[in-house]
This record gives sequence, structure tokens and C-alpha cells, in this order.
Amino acid sequence: MQTDTLIDTLVADSRRTAPETGPSWPLLATIAASLAGLVFFTAIGVRPDLAGALQTIRFDFKFVVTGLLAVTAFLAMRTLSRPAASARRLWWLALPAGVMFLAVLAELVALPPDLWMAYLVGSNALMCLTAIPSMGAPALLVFLWALHRQAPTRPAIAGAVAGLAAAAIAAFFYAAHCTDDSPLFVAVWYPLASLVLVGTGALLGRRLLRW
Repeated sequence: MQTDTLIDTLVADSRRTAPETGPSWPLLATIAASLAGLVFFTAIGVRPDLAGALQTIRFDFKFVVTGLLAVTAFLAMRTLSRPAASARRLWWLALPAGVMFLAVLAELVALPPDLWMAYLVGSNALMCLTAIPSMGAPALLVFLWALHRQAPTRPAIAGAVAGLAAAAIAAFFYAAHCTDDSPLFVAVWYPLASLVLVGTGALLGRRLLRW
């Protein structure tokens, strides 16, 4: 082979993009959401006043913030599944956090101060702390399996974000059951429940996602 031909071949190979391998991420998202939904509808179900609740902005907001978190966390997890992924993509997660912060401020303005604690404590805290981790656990296993088939260079962080994505999916479903619609309740108890899956994802990710 002549030198010029060899150089041209090497240049062409360097420009060629390898096809993406591994599981289909849209399919994984569908499977994870289906598993969380299956647990939700078989074990918990929607609240009895769903039709009326849909007419209130507090109830609808829960789906906005949990859905936004599910999307951003899933995209961050997908980014972290690749080698040398940029941690800057984690800034996506600031978007749902910012939306939640603004909603809390609006709630504090709308409510008299003597009602703040009652709305924050609510009446379903224990249910929230158990339901979200239970519904999100199957989704977390699906995500960890997918990450294991990829090459994350930050296994603990990737596992933690996988847990966050799973928790957000579970919280999206749980919002249809929870009768505590105040952003004060959502801002406190939903994240506390999510920490169970985030911590579990980080621990399992550190052990299972190493190269």
C-alpha cells in the first residue's frame, strides 16, 4: 500500500462515527415507566377526587415538576453512561429545582404564615416516604442494568442519577394518589423519599458499574 493511500485510509477511519451500541434508551424509559405504573395501579391507585383535583393548579404542578425532573435526570443519566462524559450536563437538574423553588416562594406568599407548617407536614408523609422508593426500585434496576452495558467513568454519580430518574418517575405516578398538593409538602417529602433511591443507586453504581 502506498503511503498516500494509507494516510487517506487513516483519515477516513478517524472521521467515521461508530454506531451507538447498547440498549435503546427510549425503550428503557418506557419499560421503567411501565414498571412504576404497574406497581402504582396495582398497589396504590389514584385518589378518589381526581377529577376535581385536576382543576387545581397545585395538583397539576406536581406533574410538571416531577415530569421535568424525570426528563432531565434521564438525559443526565444517558450522558453519564458514556466514557469521559461532561459533568456540565448535570446542570440540567437545576431546571426542575428552580421551578420548585419558585413554586415554594409563591406558596409562602399565598398562604398566611400560621398555615405554613400544616401544609408542609401534610397528612401523607409516611406514605410518600414508602411509596416512591417502592415504585421506583424496579426502574432503578432497569437503569443500572443499562448503565452496566455502557461505560460510565463516574459509576457512583451515574448510579445516583439513575436513582434520581427512577424516583422522579415514581413520584410522577405517586402525585396522582397524594392528597397533599402544596409545593411546601412536595419540596420536602418528595426529595426525602427520592434520597432512598439516589443513595441506593450510588452504592450499587460504585460496585456494579466499575470497568
